[in-house]
Amino acid sequence: MATFMVVPAWQGSGSSRAMRLIDGADAIRGDLPASATVSVDVPVEAGESLETGVNRLSSLTVIRERQLAALRAATAPVITIGGGCSVELAAVEHATANGNVCLLWIDAHPDLNAPDGSPSGSFDGMVLRSLLGEGIPQLASTAPLPPANVVILGARAIDDAEQPVLDDRSIRMLSVDEWTPANVIEAVRDSGAAKVYIHIDLDVLDPADIAGTSWAEPFGLPAAHLVDLIGAVRAEFELAGAGICGFAPSSVERAVDDLGTILRILGALAR
Repeated sequence: MATFMVVPAWQGSGSSRAMRLIDGADAIRGDLPASATVSVDVPVEAGESLETGVNRLSSLTVIRERQLAALRAATAPVITIGGGCSVELAAVEHATANGNVCLLWIDAHPDLNAPDGSPSGSFDGMVLRSLLGEGIPQLASTAPLPPANVVILGARAIDDAEQPVLDDRSIRMLSVDEWTPANVIEAVRDSGAAKVYIHIDLDVLDPADIAGTSWAEPFGLPAAHLVDLIGAVRAEFELAGAGICGFAPSSVERAVDDLGTILRILGALAR
């Protein structure tokens, strides 16, 4: 049985809804089995950049350390519940440290910025770059992923500084129109990995299917397609871990509007 790990980290976000990521994580936690759920304490303070170009770095490093400690004690595979995408740094580096794993990055954004090119200084937009072992040393992955082990699906908002990274490292990308299970399974298989880590930022979904996201982008993936895709990938590859990030409802009361969709996605991951 999977372990659910709730990490309500908001410090990596530059969105006006950043603090709502706490409400989103709490709402999801309320529907998880208590016996299989672990929570990671997140610092109350925002944190300082320490002149690195990464906003709130001091708190982000504390969260990473606490999360890694919890991951080492958890029963694998772990399904991480954010918070923002910053929680995937510890989750992915833990899951990929002892094996050849393909990271399936299902997200409206590639999150490949570095501090010197980031338009916001927000680490949520840099986390995949750090997972490649790049960016500032304090947040570079201890188990860097080869670019050939990364498949990005659904990215449709790419910053100017991210496109050269995609091109130079030949990272495999699939558009929303290429979502079919056969295409995704082929891309993961081409990495040569036997296991897959599935990252999902809920902003990959079409806004018609979900309201509570930090960075809604039009023309996204229908939720039913995402659930079908996860099921197909899980049938072909062992799950090394997974993460769901970016649930930022406009209010605590409105969180319930999206929970049905999120729980279907969680159910496909944890089957």
